[in-house]
Amino acid sequence: MPEVSDDSVAAVGGRRATPTAAPKAKPASRVRMSAAQRREQLIATGRQLFAERGFDATSIEEVAARAKVSKPVVYEHFGGKEGLYAVVVDREVRALLDRITTALTAGHPRELLEQAALALLGYIEEETSGFRVLVRESPLMSGTANFSSVMNDVAHQVEHILGAEYKSRGYDPKLAELYSQALVGMVALTGRWWLEVRKPRKETVAAHLVNLAWNGLSHLEAKPTLITARRH
Repeated sequence: MPEVSDDSVAAVGGRRATPTAAPKAKPASRVRMSAAQRREQLIATGRQLFAERGFDATSIEEVAARAKVSKPVVYEHFGGKEGLYAVVVDREVRALLDRITTALTAGHPRELLEQAALALLGYIEEETSGFRVLVRESPLMSGTANFSSVMNDVAHQVEHILGAEYKSRGYDPKLAELYSQALVGMVALTGRWWLEVRKPRKETVAAHLVNLAWNGLSHLEAKPTLITARRH
C-alpha cells in the first residue's frame, strides 16, 4: 500500500476534502482593576522603587512603567511623585509606630526595652522595603514624617516610663527626656546597621542592646560628672 504524504489530499465521495482549520484562540480578557485596587498597586510599586532608588532617583515614568499604566493614571491618584511618596511614608510611619506601641505591654522597664528592640528589629526583618524608605532622606520641604519622627514618638513614650522610674529611685525626672532620646537613638542606629548585615539574629542583637542599656541604667550615678572635669 503506497504511503500517503502529509500534504496529500484525500478524496471523499468523489470530492476533494479540505482540511478544517483549527479555531483561533480568543485573546485573554484583561481584568480591569477598580480604582481602589489600582491605588494599592501604585502604592506598592512606589514603595518598592523608593526603597531601591530613593525619592530623587525615582521618576513617575518608572512608577507607571513598572505598574504597566500610563503616567496620567499615577497623577490622577496622587497628583505627582511627592503625593505618592507622602502616602507611602505615612503608611510606613504608622505601621512601625503601631508595631512598637503594641509591643510595649510589660510592666518592668527591662522587658519594655526588650519589647521595643524586638519590635523594631522585627519590622526591619519583615518590612525591609518599608524601613529602607523611612531611613532614606526625605525630599526637601516635603514636611513628610520619616524614621526620625517615629523614633521621636517612641522616645516620648519611653520618657514617661523613665520619668516615673527615676522619680521612684530619687533621680531627677527632668532628665528622663535626655535618657529616652539616648536609648531610642542607640536602638535606632543599631537597627540601621543591622538592616545591611543581618548578623547576628535579631534576638541576639536585642539581647545585647538591652544588656548595654539595662546594666548601664541599673547602675546610674545620681549626679554624673566627666572624668576630665574632675582633673581640673
